[in-house]
Amino acid sequence: MEKQEQTNFLGTEKIPKLMLKFCIPCVISLLVSALYNIVDQIFVGNSELSTLGNAATGVVFPIFIIAQAFAWWIGDGCAAYMNIHQGRGDNENTHKCVGTGMVITFVASIVLLAVFYPLKTQILTLFGASESSIGYAVEYFNIILGFFPIYMLMNMINAVVRADGSPNWSMFSMLAGAIINIILDPVFIFACHWGMSGAAWATVIGQVVSFVISVIYLFRTKTFRLKLKSFIPKMKIFVEAIKLGLSSFITQLTIVVISLVCNIMLAKYGSMSHYGADIPIAIIGIESKVFTVVINIVVGIVLGCQPIIGYNIGANNIERVKKLYKAILLCTLIVGVMATLLFELAPNAVVGMFGKPTNIPNPDDYWDFAQKTFRIFLALVIFTCTIKMSSIFFQAVGKPIFAVLTSLIRDIMCFIPLICTMTLLMVIDGILLSAPIADLIAMTVTVILTIVYFVKLNKKYDNKLEIKWM
Repeated sequence: MEKQEQTNFLGTEKIPKLMLKFCIPCVISLLVSALYNIVDQIFVGNSELSTLGNAATGVVFPIFIIAQAFAWWIGDGCAAYMNIHQGRGDNENTHKCVGTGMVITFVASIVLLAVFYPLKTQILTLFGASESSIGYAVEYFNIILGFFPIYMLMNMINAVVRADGSPNWSMFSMLAGAIINIILDPVFIFACHWGMSGAAWATVIGQVVSFVISVIYLFRTKTFRLKLKSFIPKMKIFVEAIKLGLSSFITQLTIVVISLVCNIMLAKYGSMSHYGADIPIAIIGIESKVFTVVINIVVGIVLGCQPIIGYNIGANNIERVKKLYKAILLCTLIVGVMATLLFELAPNAVVGMFGKPTNIPNPDDYWDFAQKTFRIFLALVIFTCTIKMSSIFFQAVGKPIFAVLTSLIRDIMCFIPLICTMTLLMVIDGILLSAPIADLIAMTVTVILTIVYFVKLNKKYDNKLEIKWM
């Protein structure tokens, strides 16, 4: 009864008040998560490593995302499972789901480490490292890779912390690690002259701090208690969670696929252009991280609302779910408009934060490609934000197929075929134009899926909610 009372306010408190309580810490947590990579790139870009250092961190970034994809798949799935079952008044199996999730996350991290370490040079080259930047990339990656288990468990546990009704703790965990990273980066890079190794050590030390704070929370949870038997895998329970978290995995993994395809195309067609290979890869690396900041704001808003959405779906409070969707959509559109204005009006100011090009033949080409990338590639970022928001919303209401479709449609079904064909017609400009066209097509499909969902919700809703695939 006491555990149930901990979550009853999700169905009764005013929605704006709940959103402020849950969304702000979640947004800050995810922004801080993005900062781990961005801070490194800013300090590296402003050091003697300059453009080649930026290119190196850019090619390592997709591998971060692979690790995060598995962690979010499990963590967001467990979180959605917790919240929906809280709405039903059923907390019995939560600890088993979370314990199983932690064990599987750790096993997945060891598998990734075992796969990536012996193949690091080949993998980094595949992601676009050139002969000039591969040495920097390997130096950075060697250190980052050794801390994958801590990095993945930190991300998985933080999702559970938010779902347990403690978004402030999750925020504090990420913020503490980021502050450590920001303090240590200039010390290790400039004072100690450790270069790429210094950036990597600053990052992993910050991750360790965040991990420790996250683990401490597991001894003071609100709606469940972990026991030794919680860590004996219960796959029958866990399968429901991984269905719900699948769209998070696909969303993150598509970032990797896009980075891979983009870097391959940029390396091929960039070398044929007057830009060369390193400038496009460095700029797209910056674009990816800036874009991640924007998307993390949107994802933070809807993930912050996930406990509220899941609880009210479980409790069959349909009107409240509709109001939540409208509020989340409005916030998403505001973020999208602001990002669009920034990218269209001041692209060089954004790129300039990551340092000036000093070790390339023609710096003017660097700024020219930066402007084109932000103004064309991110022209319809407002649609991208809405698509990502919709995917997580469908995940939160227990509609995995809708969530997966909205995750796949933009990046896999549209963007990759477009980039492969348009480069044949327009060379490197075809890469940049592929993104807004994919956004337009995917937004159309997302609107249709959203209308279908709410029409069905209006007609009939089963009081005995089950996790259905359609």
